[in-house]
Amino acid sequence: MTLPGIARLELPILQELVATGGADDVRFLYQRLVAYFPQITDADKHALTNGELRGWRRHVQRAGRVLDEKRQIARNKRGQWTITAQGRRRVTEEAPSFSFSVAADTQPTGSASYSHADVQQMLLDIGHALGYHAEREFDYYDVVWRASAQSQRLSHIFEVQRKGNVDAALAKLKRAYDAQRSKPFLVVASERDTNRAEMQLSLARTGAFHEIGRVTTILSFEQLHRLHRALNSVSDLLTLIFER
Repeated sequence: MTLPGIARLELPILQELVATGGADDVRFLYQRLVAYFPQITDADKHALTNGELRGWRRHVQRAGRVLDEKRQIARNKRGQWTITAQGRRRVTEEAPSFSFSVAADTQPTGSASYSHADVQQMLLDIGHALGYHAEREFDYYDVVWRASAQSQRLSHIFEVQRKGNVDAALAKLKRAYDAQRSKPFLVVASERDTNRAEMQLSLARTGAFHEIGRVTTILSFEQLHRLHRALNSVSDLLTLIFER
């Protein structure tokens, strides 16, 4: 198996650290980083879990040492890696990305008037109406749905993107998909942004987010609002249907 060059590992490491809130134990990075490289076949992945993982770990550690020397991450003896301000700056500058923005000098109308919290609340309401246990700000994710409060699996993951860089949101969705094959959803401000996001994910199928390009659903705030309004109109009936 031909491993990717050390330099190619640097940005995925930084993206993973951003997705986990800025820090993570390197033990959890080893497997997640494999998914960033489509040239690593299923047979190669099997080999990594059956004897060759030590070589991959050394490879990741070398990349971490380079990032540490560049002061883009900080490592401690317990294996905790933390992204620095310089590392975050590199993610912003180098990651292939696009941004959503709302013009500061215009009064938002329609779906653009929804705040991040408004959209989260709609997702909570929809999840509850459909019989899921829904939570916001769970384990760095904007909103998660589970089959029940006792379920360990996060069945649906939602990242809300009103403006700014979408790479961090995609990295979080990818992390959830890799960990539990959770269904990823990217919720954006407008249908125009939906089209742009779909194009980006299509291009990303040969890059860092290629695996979730096929499985991610992109919704606009207005689409979500229509669904929320429709479900609210039959909420009493849904309660009877999904009553356990």
